[in-house]
Amino acid sequence: MYVGRIVVVGKAEKPFVAYRVSSRSFPNRTARIDNDTVSIGPIDQADLEKNPYIAYNCIRVSDKAVVVSNGSHTDPIHDRVSLGEAPDLVLQAVLTEMGYEKDEFNTPRIAGVVAGDVGYLGIVRDDAVEVTSFNLEEGLCRFICTYELNRLDGVLHPFVADSSDEAARYVVDGGPFKEFGHPVCAAAWFGTLAVYNPHD
Repeated sequence: MYVGRIVVVGKAEKPFVAYRVSSRSFPNRTARIDNDTVSIGPIDQADLEKNPYIAYNCIRVSDKAVVVSNGSHTDPIHDRVSLGEAPDLVLQAVLTEMGYEKDEFNTPRIAGVVAGDVGYLGIVRDDAVEVTSFNLEEGLCRFICTYELNRLDGVLHPFVADSSDEAARYVVDGGPFKEFGHPVCAAAWFGTLAVYNPHD
């Protein structure tokens, strides 16, 4: 199954977020760490001329919360949550304001936040905005995808990791994620940041 980008929020001994790029159109992307931020970008910068949505910060860490998303909305969500605004209200406001990506697929914007032991997920599609909050449960996660599995269904999935490196790999080839096609790269925050670039 092809689900596009994936945002994951959960807890495995400690709260975590994870992100995976799956792509059929732009498979040559990589995840990079810069201080408290993970960014996604093309290996060939010329690809930006074809699609400006393929370069963005996907994870940002602050002392208030950790934000994960599939686009440029990572930054305004992070900035507002860092100022103390409620994550669910921020997700609702930013996703509504920015809307889905105006590409040929009307790609949804998806996002997650971890603040303490509470997780948040949100999505804006061309037909709706959905946001939810939930208490994090040990060994379990929830996720939202840009395609196919792009409704907030409340289903909990197992997540097995003991480190940020393991979390980044798990979202590529562990649990339910191994059934999803066209993985490109992944990243996770599990107390620290890690990236997984299978093509390296």
